[in-house]
Amino acid sequence: MLSRFKYFKPHNLNEAVQYLEQEENSYALAGGTDLMILLRRNLVNAEHIVDIKALPEAAVFEYIEGSGLTIGAAVVVNRVVDSDIVKAKYPALHNAAAALASFQLRNRATVVGNICNASPGADLPPSLLVYDAMINIAGTQGVRQVPIHQFFTGVKRTVLQRGELVVSVELPEPGEGDKSVYLRQARLRGHDLATVGVATRIKPDGKVAIGICAVAPTPLRLFALEDQINERGLSQQTVEWAAEEIKEHIRPITDVRSSAAYRLQMAGVLLKRGLLELIGKED
Repeated sequence: MLSRFKYFKPHNLNEAVQYLEQEENSYALAGGTDLMILLRRNLVNAEHIVDIKALPEAAVFEYIEGSGLTIGAAVVVNRVVDSDIVKAKYPALHNAAAALASFQLRNRATVVGNICNASPGADLPPSLLVYDAMINIAGTQGVRQVPIHQFFTGVKRTVLQRGELVVSVELPEPGEGDKSVYLRQARLRGHDLATVGVATRIKPDGKVAIGICAVAPTPLRLFALEDQINERGLSQQTVEWAAEEIKEHIRPITDVRSSAAYRLQMAGVLLKRGLLELIGKED
């Protein structure tokens, strides 16, 4: 049975953030695929639900050549899956979006909601991490930008403060020759969080970027490992080395989906497969 709550649907951003700040135990609603589960199980004390789907800023889904891609807070995951621009310019994000849950859920779930839920095993953050995405956060004091690698603070926790909501996420222009891929391992095909998910990217300058989920309290951008790979130079030998070295940069746990040992092994396997795919080598 759902908790009892007051429902408010603002039509401008100022109304939304003022309501969120004034009313305690307020939650923003976009797709609702995570929030409805929490409400049904009485896992959150939601006294106020703020439906942000009518906000113009939340509906933006726009690519500007040379600038990049903006995804508003109400944009559902299937719009990303169906986008030719995302498929061509941001393939790792397309891979991750297509792997998320089921078609029906992707018609409701939003990209921004997947980020704000802050699950360690969420599929979308690794690809957003390798693209250096910026999170646009609105509050009563205005709008601030936070790099996505600074957005997550713990399991189901983010930098969002009372009265704030994520309006959109921005991905910079990747540039010509950019390559990326997202690979995941899960117990089931679809309908399950990733056991491990790894996004790999080779930028136009040849530098590597790596994002990973389900191996720490938050999704991670593996900056230190990237630096080591880039110093060595990307080759099949370096890829073999990195597949072992990645185990020193993650802290997986054992849970119902996997053992820590299996996650350590699969992180290396997926990193190796991703990098070899991007450099045109076979595993």
